[in-house]
Amino acid sequence: MASTGKTLDIAIVGGSLGGLFAATPLLRMPQKHRVTILERSGTPLLHDQGAGVVAGGSVQKWVEKFDVFGKEARVTSKTRTYLNREGQIVDREDLTQWMTSWDLLYQLGRANFDGQQSGHVANQWDQVSDGPDGERVKEAWGRAKYEYGRAVEGLELAGDKVQISWRDTREGSPQKGEPGTLVVDFVVCADGPSSGMRKMLLNDKASQRIYAGYVAFRGTVPETELDDPARDAFVEKFTFFHTQGIQILGYTIPGANGDLELGKRLVNWVWYWNFPEDSEEYKEVLTDSNGNRHRYTLPTGGHIGEEVWNRQKGRAKEVLPPQFAQLVQKTQKPFVQAITDVTAPAQGAPVGRLLGGKAALLGDALAGFCPHTAASTSQAAFDALMLERAFAGEITWGQYEENVLQYANTWQRKGVMLGTCSQFENISTHASPLTMMARDQQFASRD
Repeated sequence: MASTGKTLDIAIVGGSLGGLFAATPLLRMPQKHRVTILERSGTPLLHDQGAGVVAGGSVQKWVEKFDVFGKEARVTSKTRTYLNREGQIVDREDLTQWMTSWDLLYQLGRANFDGQQSGHVANQWDQVSDGPDGERVKEAWGRAKYEYGRAVEGLELAGDKVQISWRDTREGSPQKGEPGTLVVDFVVCADGPSSGMRKMLLNDKASQRIYAGYVAFRGTVPETELDDPARDAFVEKFTFFHTQGIQILGYTIPGANGDLELGKRLVNWVWYWNFPEDSEEYKEVLTDSNGNRHRYTLPTGGHIGEEVWNRQKGRAKEVLPPQFAQLVQKTQKPFVQAITDVTAPAQGAPVGRLLGGKAALLGDALAGFCPHTAASTSQAAFDALMLERAFAGEITWGQYEENVLQYANTWQRKGVMLGTCSQFENISTHASPLTMMARDQQFASRD
């Protein structure tokens, strides 16, 4: 679709960070597009993912350009440190990075897109509304719709439009299960690493999520619950431990509702552990306390099996530095993610000109990275910024495709390399086994 001066009806499939990053720039364009987000979740707000985010350059640029609330959204990490098994610092380097959380970015995205008041920006609405940009912002919010409980099942051309078919998934709704349609001018597909839209539009076998052979145990602990050595290791620092087949990292993130006050923040940790896909233990790890088996993620909320969690806490005491072991022991609501790869489409794939130029892919729907890259959230922001430029006519759709596919292919390959090196190779063969992986991540998380 070439740049046009007319107002368009645009649908975004997927209402998580990728969808929100894409929606707000399109909403704010001079053409005053009408933007509808279709989110499959059956509840009005997505649940807190309990996850920290290392915010790379594209995330920072998105916030600086599109956040009208102007409230601090990060904890600054000033140093990277590397521990040995005894908890001693064996290396360190000065490096300033942004640390934030999925929850805060989601709240910020919703507030900027449709004025949703929650958490981090709950008391800021009047300040924005009465400010110099108040009328412009309120007018844009009037063109924004966030429709939850909309599981998209089909896209098809309808003349010069696109017809979207969806099914109602709203919890408690008398219409749950009933079909519906929406007709728009353009569709942005941001429906995550299990993207049904990519499979549908590209007929792409490479879009299948492939288990990488290990999982991430994750959690958070209030900084005030840690003893002095642990606080010193993690507060406003990015800290790593790496040994054969194991990597764990930790850093400070905003607390509940984006609270940045000292003493109210959280320490976020991620611990990678190998499980063969056909092992009984892998199946146990992804089975919740009610006996339900999950495919990729065991969500937050204390649903991990008691036996599984007790076993992992025991391992923490055996193999981790004491500061990290303390984090694991004090975590009340851990969750688990199976690490997967989703290969990016080949360079040259028409990912910005699908459905005859009326649909585009971005973010995790385009490629899913191993978390060692710290680049998935940055990919969503980068792609959204490229999408805005394509709609504005600053770049062609061919250039959009070239840019987002180069990013996706580069970081997807790096993610596989980093994950394989971290979890399965003999690290003693590398020149700096304790710091090699973390320094590669330093480059990645800079975006």
